[in-house]
Amino acid sequence: MIRSLTRIFFAEWRKLRRPTLLLGTMGAVAFFSVLVSSLLFLLIDSPQGNGDRGVRITREMLALPSGSTQAFTSIGNLLGIIALCVFAAQTAQEYSLGTLRNLLVRQPGRIRLLIGKLASMKAFAVIMTLVGAVISIGLSYILAGSKDVSTTLWFNSDGRIEIAKTLLNVFISILGFGIIGMVLGILFRSPISSISLGVLWLLIVENIVGAVKSSTLEWLPGSQLATVAAGGTETISYTHALSLSGIYVGIALVIATVLFTKRDVAN
Repeated sequence: MIRSLTRIFFAEWRKLRRPTLLLGTMGAVAFFSVLVSSLLFLLIDSPQGNGDRGVRITREMLALPSGSTQAFTSIGNLLGIIALCVFAAQTAQEYSLGTLRNLLVRQPGRIRLLIGKLASMKAFAVIMTLVGAVISIGLSYILAGSKDVSTTLWFNSDGRIEIAKTLLNVFISILGFGIIGMVLGILFRSPISSISLGVLWLLIVENIVGAVKSSTLEWLPGSQLATVAAGGTETISYTHALSLSGIYVGIALVIATVLFTKRDVAN
């Protein structure tokens, strides 16, 4: 059982570590990490705000132990969307290219195949989290000096705890988005359809619904995962977001498991 899962893990990992996919994804992670971290500090004196939706993040706030991760929490949602696209494409391609049928000839246990693939994608999510954290925190430290932001508390015991908490929260968020992407890939069996519908919902539908009625943000799946990455917001508690997003992802996994095990593997 373990040996079989290990083989499936490395078979999936071989696809994920292709230079075009790995470097392209990490390049996107680096781009958004640099962009958000730079804007946070370069616009620190801007009256229009330097945070999400025009929020003003002051020097005093950035000097707190959580200051080193302030920018990193802001890109959790963006990293999640990247993960959704990657996981959806990799899963759906198995159907559109016909490789899933060949895999099942070698490994007829569909549940084991699904678990091994998910484990490999978890490892990919860990790398995304670490790359984003290193770039974001490192750049924040560099820019803090030029903007008179104190970094004294960033790396003391409280600061290290904040970094660890943020890493965990962002990883949970990225993995949640990624699993939803994986489910969309299984559901639609087409990379273009899976990615399009996932991004359409997260970037357009949820924003429109939230703008029309803000109370709905407490129940929308993308909003919950973004809140988990941020460690909670003024309007949505961390516990509520974590619990509700866990329910959404759990339901999605059940649906994906049923479809993956019962439905024909041909597109």
